[in-house]
Amino acid sequence: MLGRSRDRQTVEQLAAQVRAGRSAALVVRGEAGIGKTALLDHLAAHAQGCRTVRAAGSEAEMELPFAGLHQLCGPLLDDADHLSTPQREALDVAFGLAAGPAPNAFLLGLATLNTVAEAARDRPLICLVDDAQWLDRASVQVLGFVARRLQAESVGLVFAVREPDTERLLEGLPALTLEGLPEDEALALLRSVIPGPIDAHVRSRILAEARGNPLALMELPRGITMADLGGGFPRRAASQPSASRIEESFRDRIGSLPPATRHLLLLAAAEPLGDVTLLRRGAERLGISMDAASPALALGLIEIGGRVRFRHPLVRSACYDHANEYERTEAHRALAEATDPVRDADRRAWHRALATVLPDEDVAAELVRCADRARARGGLAAAAAFFERATELTPDRTTRCARALTAAEAAFDAASVDSAYHLARAAEAGPLDPLQVARVRRLHARIVFVRSRGSEAAPLFLEAADRLAPLDAALARETCLEALAAAIFAGRLGGRTTVREAAEFARAAPRAPGPPSRVDHILEGVSTRFTAGYAAAVEPLRGALRAFQREAGGGHVDTARWLWLACPVAPEPIAPELWDDEAWHDLADSAVRLARGAGALASLPVALTYRAGVHLQAGEFAEASALIDEADALSTATGTTPPDYTSLLLVAWRDDEHRAKQAIDEAVRTATETGQGRALGLAHHVTAVLYNGLSRYNAALAGAQRACEYEDLGFLGWYLAELVEAGARSGARDAAHDALARLTETTEAAGTNWALGVQARSRALLEKEGNAEKSYREAVDRLGRTRLRVELARAHLVYGEWLRRENRKGDAREQLRTAHGMFTDFGASGYAARAAGELQATGETVARRGTAAGAALTPQEAHIAGLARDGLTNPEIGAQLFLSPHTVEWHLRKVFAKLGISSRRQLRTVLAERPTTTPG
Repeated sequence: MLGRSRDRQTVEQLAAQVRAGRSAALVVRGEAGIGKTALLDHLAAHAQGCRTVRAAGSEAEMELPFAGLHQLCGPLLDDADHLSTPQREALDVAFGLAAGPAPNAFLLGLATLNTVAEAARDRPLICLVDDAQWLDRASVQVLGFVARRLQAESVGLVFAVREPDTERLLEGLPALTLEGLPEDEALALLRSVIPGPIDAHVRSRILAEARGNPLALMELPRGITMADLGGGFPRRAASQPSASRIEESFRDRIGSLPPATRHLLLLAAAEPLGDVTLLRRGAERLGISMDAASPALALGLIEIGGRVRFRHPLVRSACYDHANEYERTEAHRALAEATDPVRDADRRAWHRALATVLPDEDVAAELVRCADRARARGGLAAAAAFFERATELTPDRTTRCARALTAAEAAFDAASVDSAYHLARAAEAGPLDPLQVARVRRLHARIVFVRSRGSEAAPLFLEAADRLAPLDAALARETCLEALAAAIFAGRLGGRTTVREAAEFARAAPRAPGPPSRVDHILEGVSTRFTAGYAAAVEPLRGALRAFQREAGGGHVDTARWLWLACPVAPEPIAPELWDDEAWHDLADSAVRLARGAGALASLPVALTYRAGVHLQAGEFAEASALIDEADALSTATGTTPPDYTSLLLVAWRDDEHRAKQAIDEAVRTATETGQGRALGLAHHVTAVLYNGLSRYNAALAGAQRACEYEDLGFLGWYLAELVEAGARSGARDAAHDALARLTETTEAAGTNWALGVQARSRALLEKEGNAEKSYREAVDRLGRTRLRVELARAHLVYGEWLRRENRKGDAREQLRTAHGMFTDFGASGYAARAAGELQATGETVARRGTAAGAALTPQEAHIAGLARDGLTNPEIGAQLFLSPHTVEWHLRKVFAKLGISSRRQLRTVLAERPTTTPG
């Protein structure tokens, strides 16, 4: 490679890191021809002592689920013998080696991770993936998941992605962006291609057009005559991008080849596996001899060995684009005939579809069967593509519109919202029965909701529910729930459909025959909450929670999908709404367990965030942070957006005012711009939490008052408690009394220790003398029986502050020491400082406390240490956290070193004071 010294050094250092026993991932980005493939070749050549496996994406295989993963892992499958039966079965089903239900996405990711880790046990492994922009999305998802979890396996995973990358594939992984060569190096490369004299103007034109692109510098001069080089004028405009000019150069050279050679190259370009036997069989069907490849081989356009390989991906695309429609059709027909209908039915069907010009029901029906198989293997994007092509080839108009609707729904499930929209419009163009019309309306509402999260979606959902009611009562009520979710999400920024209106509609919706479903339970509870008030809703909401707990306990795999569908009307806000910390803990735990078990990539980040909220309220900030990090990593991998409230609240508890305020201001801006009223209310609440901790009570009061302007499900009680404290401390006692009255309405009806403990603490702030002390003691007693150590610490704090003001310094010190110790252990810096200030006011010197056992650990180390302390083995920890056992062992060695211990048994002693519950 000419130049690229820094880029070569980067990949050589990666190889050295892998040889040293550490894993590494890298995404090489750059435009076509910039040198990505050459850099991967350089890495392969300098990976001494390492085993190297390669894969390359292909446009023709983008819709075949797990095709890229199979290409990369195929040579490693002998190392998969050690996998557990479920992991091996997941790989077999994904690769079409066995029949079975759709593989659990996380189980498949773990199987892939353990396969590469095992392959690297005896010899470091480097996996190279070229043209990752053309990998099927299922493979990208799994490989990105693996790349983010490689740590101590001696595995390197390097991707090359062509820019511009509008989908931002593999975003978040370490990246190396290749730029054009500097002018002196570009000139040196050009001189190596054109050794003779070249006119200065022509040379300048080539350098300007190439913009330092190595492939352009080598290929553009091939289109220039000797007369041009000697001083003539260019015959073509120089306005096209380098990639287009390079492809044009390749097309010119391909056009000069004999017809048989061009047709053979077209066959090879249409068959992305590089299967020489399949190419030969396809060529025979077209009456072409393999000898026809000789001119292309002589020009270096193609190599034929164990596999067919083009000189560059642009050569492949140029071969395909140079052909006319008839030639491409014939090539795909030959490949379809040459493909095994049993072993490779999907690829055969896809070639048949590309070879079919006019509508053909046989081909369309075969594509529908392919779509069903793809969906069973977990290839949602592939299923959507098969359904879409089946729609195009369906001759009957009614059937075509029905398939367009199915394709639209599949595209939506695959997160292809734009495709879903266009297919839904196509479905609307033809005859649909009333149920299909209602399904289209619902799909449009879902598309609007995921695009904007604003107030426009709720009325659309209600319209769809109204259409569905006489046709499919169960689906109608599910759509009512989506309408409620949309209205609750819009909250204070909602438009013409309020939460109350959505709730009234839901209450009137007819039920399906049979016993009440979970939708019925949740609809009754939430709609009652917004139509009849809190007290009337308590029992229905409890019934909904019990229904969810029964289903979660029974292990129903669709519960994970349900949790995602119902957000934000899911059990996560309902349990806090009922002040039920035990149900919140159980349901959050079940949500993570079920989402992991079902491989629900869309719902797991949300479930992890809910679980993080439970840990945060328990004072387990490290565990909460670990779960938030995992949710963020998954969201990056899947393109979803989990709720950011828990992470925002964690920042307010842990960080200084400047950083917390920056995060809050950004959350307020985003919520306002996107119409997310619920998120806006939560941001105001976080403001109150932050400033109450910093003893800036006027600022806390302002935030709490803004939060309390709207009844956000699950959080109004929290808002009111902050308002009572801020009002009592700032002198706004009327506002505090009003807030206490509203708070008491909910806490008395709920009647839990959490509810009555927060009520007693808030009431004590506004009482005097003996009554106040009785309430403070009740608050400490009741909150001490809950999981909510943060609330308990705040009760100790305000009780100690009251005792100091009563000049009972000895009693005050006892409460304030407890509060200070708890806040310090949590890592709640603002509240710890507030407690320390109060302690100093009693005359006590506050010593700088050491951190609690485990506080020096990173969030992931703390998470793993907790699981190991609770008796899980390394493979069990790896299965739960989607890490290889090698990485778990590596983390535990670091934990032991930090804690000064040498065995798992000692973890039980060192971490004895930490809670036994571990995340998810």
